[in-house]
Amino acid sequence: MWDKNTDFVGLQEFGSSQQKPRAIQPPGSLFEYNDVRINRFSLSLLRLFKTGLPDVLKASIMDPIGASQEWRWIPYANSYVEIAGRKVGSVSGGTRWGGGLWINSKDLARFGLLILHRGQWSNQQLVPAKWLADAVSPSEHQPDYGYLWWLNTNREAWPTAPASSFAALGNGTNVIWIDPDDDIVFVWRWFRNDTMNEMISKILGALTTAQNNRAPA
Repeated sequence: MWDKNTDFVGLQEFGSSQQKPRAIQPPGSLFEYNDVRINRFSLSLLRLFKTGLPDVLKASIMDPIGASQEWRWIPYANSYVEIAGRKVGSVSGGTRWGGGLWINSKDLARFGLLILHRGQWSNQQLVPAKWLADAVSPSEHQPDYGYLWWLNTNREAWPTAPASSFAALGNGTNVIWIDPDDDIVFVWRWFRNDTMNEMISKILGALTTAQNNRAPA
């Protein structure tokens, strides 16, 4: 299981874990969960789009799926850079130190439905279906992780769930769990992480009961 503190190097005040510096490995040869790389990726996208990523997300995804106007993607106070003569916040991939995506459960569920429907919303393809398929494909060095999605490839994360299920996990813990086999999007917030599999078991059990009750006598 992933330890939430292992992406820190050395002694620090935000966790008790300590990770010693290691030898740099060739690209593509090692999996390591690391927020710094995601933050650097966000900065690269900012420079590519030449506008804030929250604006890109709003125009390309959130407005088309009917999300509320309440969500916020907040940059760190010290993460502003100059783009085309303007100061623009480079948003982070995580929520440590006050940054990150602040969003309600309904908006998370809408986003989850978009992913479940392979990037299609109201007959409009907002995200390429091929890219989303790649995003939930196991990687060579970490079969339980895709493109920022946690997978259940070997049914180790959630033993009672289908191997095809996957989830976005946020600080809190907050989760968007998606089960393509059963057409389910489940949003859960502020729960103890080790209770996730139990909750999934209850959901799938309720689904089986409902299906049995509808079956003809």
